[in-house]
Amino acid sequence: MTFNVFLQYILPHRALSRVVYWATRWTFVPWKNFLIGKIVHSYQVNMAEAAQPDPLTYQHFNAFFTRKLRADARRVDADPNTLLCPADGRISQSGAIVEGRIFQAKGQDYTAAELLGDEASAAPYRNGRFATVYLSPRDYHRVHMPLAGRLKETVHVPGRIFSVAPFAVAAIPRLFARNERLVCHFEGEHGPFVVVMVGAILVSSVATVWDGLVIPPYASGIRRKSFEGQNINLERFAEMARFNMGSTVILLLPESLGELDALQPQQPVQVGQRLGSLRTIA
Repeated sequence: MTFNVFLQYILPHRALSRVVYWATRWTFVPWKNFLIGKIVHSYQVNMAEAAQPDPLTYQHFNAFFTRKLRADARRVDADPNTLLCPADGRISQSGAIVEGRIFQAKGQDYTAAELLGDEASAAPYRNGRFATVYLSPRDYHRVHMPLAGRLKETVHVPGRIFSVAPFAVAAIPRLFARNERLVCHFEGEHGPFVVVMVGAILVSSVATVWDGLVIPPYASGIRRKSFEGQNINLERFAEMARFNMGSTVILLLPESLGELDALQPQQPVQVGQRLGSLRTIA
C-alpha cells in the first residue's frame, strides 16, 4: 500500500470536507483569487469557453468551480438515437455489467446493488451497460442528461469520501460503492436509466436542478425521495446537477436500451458527445 493510499484510510474525510466547503465559499478577495489562480494555472483551465471568462470576477472559488459555459462551447450529437456523455472528463471504465458486477479497475469490481443501495433497483441492470466518467479539477463540473427522462426517485447513500483520482480507484476495493453518493433514477422513452453522482474527498457536495443542494448534509442512513407524480421531465442534454468539488459520474443502462461505443480508459470526453447508440423502438 502506498503512502497516498494509506492516507485515504486515515484522513478525517467529513471533517476535512466541511472545512473545504466553507473555505471555497469565502468571499475574501485575496483568498478566493489565490485559490482560483492556482487551479487555473496548475490545471491549464480553458477559461475562453466559460460564460464569464475572467476568473477573478467570480464571487468565490465554488462559483468559479461550477462556472457556466458559453452556449456554443459544447456540441450535442444531433442523432436522437445516440446516448450522450453526461460530463466533461475522462472515461475511467466502461462496458458490460456482468451478472450484476461492474468493473472498477484491474483486480477491482463492485456490484450494481452495492452502488444503488439495494438489489431490487439493480435488477434491470444485471447484464446491462455502464460508463464511468472521472472529472478532474480542470473540467466543467455541471452534469447533463444523457437521454430525455422523467425523474422517478433519488437515493442518497452514505459512505466514505475517498479520492476518486486514478491512483485511488486502482487501489481501494469497491471505491465507488463505498463513497457518499446520490443515485438518480430516471424513466426514458427507451426504458429506465440511472445517473450516479459519486462524491470525493475535499467536499463531497452535490446539487441538483430540482432540489438544490443535496449533499451536504451527509447521510447516516440511506435516504430515499420519490418524485412520482411530480412530472419532473428533463430533456436530452439538459443540465441535471453539479459537483461543488471533485468527482465521478456513473451511468447505468439496461441491456435492452442499447450499446456503448468502444470507449477506452482515460479517453477524454465532453458533455454532449456520443457515447453509444440506442435500440430503435419498433
